[in-house]
Amino acid sequence: MPKQLYTKYFKRIFDCSLAIIGILILFPLFAIITVILIIINNGSPFFLQERPGWNERPFRVIKFKTMNDKKDAKGQLLPNHLRITKIGAFLRSTSLDEIPQLINVIIGDMSLIGPRPLLFKYIPLYSSDQKRRHLVKPGITGWAQVNGRNAISWTKKFEYDTYYVDNCSWGFDMKILILTLLKVLKKEGINASETITSEPFNGKN
Repeated sequence: MPKQLYTKYFKRIFDCSLAIIGILILFPLFAIITVILIIINNGSPFFLQERPGWNERPFRVIKFKTMNDKKDAKGQLLPNHLRITKIGAFLRSTSLDEIPQLINVIIGDMSLIGPRPLLFKYIPLYSSDQKRRHLVKPGITGWAQVNGRNAISWTKKFEYDTYYVDNCSWGFDMKILILTLLKVLKKEGINASETITSEPFNGKN
């Protein structure tokens, strides 16, 4: 299938079909996790944050909330490693915290496969080539995630992201999807920082 035909028409069909199937299959688990997080996080099971999407358009990414909102004596949030909950660490290590992003896919903000949506504050730090990661919709998983996830440098991640932009196809998406499922089952490519937070991008690393 020609790349342009796939990316313009069939990728959206591919995304929606698999996201809907995923939601239906995972709904019992989705419901159980939601109830547990409602209890643990005082009625707040989801983490919502504005991220740059396709062509840097803002959207709100949806994830299960893995950290509490505890603050210090000055009213500032405690460091991330002190706020992550036990269930939150488990959800991150198993990638279950990503399940709500299937809703982002169905809405059309995200794709199943694509560069991970990062933070707006990183955009001014990107090189012109790194900025090309926004020429496609962000994904729940991507070429960088199946090639090391947080075990590789930011520079390498962005190289994988732009490679995906240049080589997106149905076959490539299927390859990434299968590799993602295998890595999730084996818990590969997850290091300590994935369980807590990633090292911030500073334009050099």
